[in-house]
Amino acid sequence: MSLKSAKKAVLATALSGLVSIAAQAGNVEVLHYWTSGGEAKSAAVLKQLLEAEGHQWKDFAVAGGGGESAMTVLKSRAVSGNPPSAAQIKGLDIQEWAELGFLTPLDAVADKAGWDNLLPTVVSNVMKYDGHYVAVPVNVHRVNWLWANPEVFKKSGAEVPTTWEEFFTAADKIKAAGFIPLAHGGQAWQDATLFEAVALGMGGADFYRKAFVEHDQSVLTSAKMTEILATFKRLNQYIDADAAGRDWNIATSMVINGKAAMQVMGDWAKGEFTAAGKQPGKDYLCVAAPDTQNGFTFNIDSFAMFDLKDADDKQAQADLARLIMEPEFQETFNLNKGSIPARLGMPRDKFDSCAHKSMDDFVATAKSGGLVPSMAHGMSTTSAVQGAIYDVVTNYFNSDSLTPEQATEKLARAVKAAI
Repeated sequence: MSLKSAKKAVLATALSGLVSIAAQAGNVEVLHYWTSGGEAKSAAVLKQLLEAEGHQWKDFAVAGGGGESAMTVLKSRAVSGNPPSAAQIKGLDIQEWAELGFLTPLDAVADKAGWDNLLPTVVSNVMKYDGHYVAVPVNVHRVNWLWANPEVFKKSGAEVPTTWEEFFTAADKIKAAGFIPLAHGGQAWQDATLFEAVALGMGGADFYRKAFVEHDQSVLTSAKMTEILATFKRLNQYIDADAAGRDWNIATSMVINGKAAMQVMGDWAKGEFTAAGKQPGKDYLCVAAPDTQNGFTFNIDSFAMFDLKDADDKQAQADLARLIMEPEFQETFNLNKGSIPARLGMPRDKFDSCAHKSMDDFVATAKSGGLVPSMAHGMSTTSAVQGAIYDVVTNYFNSDSLTPEQATEKLARAVKAAI
């Protein structure tokens, strides 16, 4: 063979290899609502891992911490026959999408990696429809956290509260000292997050389950629910006048910057403290929301995978699902996000004291019965019931049109109508 012929052969072989690689590369369009600092860093990790395998990631981020805007966009895309490859969907909504025939089974990926042995049952059950995996979890969030700025408490002469009565005592001192006691964003999902923390603390786990999982009318109309709603409404006087429409991460920054003393928010807030270079136990404190030391409201971020036609895109989608559950992503993502890994048996050395407490409490409450799914974050009920609760809770919290007794009656009626 001449030198010229040899060069041609080598070039042809190289081109053939490139064509082969290109043929295996797929596109994954990912719809999510991770747009804050810590969340965006977390999404970027997954994108890098996927692109390192030769696939293309098309980012489809829709702002809005509660995901309502993202779900509106997703429904429009799905109805028009053009769903994304993967979408951030949670809780019972996963089963609803699967029942409508939109999702694709992930059993081949799950069986090969042994997901059933790597996930707690409470997590894997949410990811399955009719016994088949159709979604993959990225983390477990604890929702019932109280984030506190110790310097503000020191300047106010107040103690970090462990009960709701202690909260009001501390809040009065903080307000008198010229600080905002409670950082909050006036959005329906944030109001519901605060409400469910009060309900868990004052009612306990069994009460919470009967109200927000089983929708027991006798519990929803009870004197205890009225008492909870009255306490919830009292919190409004400790929120600043500019809260309406404020995003959760802006509220978190008020605690970080010492403008506000506390925020009741899930552990995604810790991602903002971490992104700001703050240290737990020194610059901020993480404690269970008042009266919820024996409870754990969980919120699981997950991606449901939609049925695709193109073989390369389906492979990219399967690789995405596999990567989400692998230790590298589970560790890096959750360190950025503030949550804990969904995967069991992960090393804990890189996680901070807040994460260690979350890990310990997750296991402990699973055994004691204090582990409950978050209503405010779509884990305990359908989006229809959740929306009905949102409407009543946020209207009651932000106006003086209803008494606690009237709000109790309206809440029970709304839930009953939405079931």
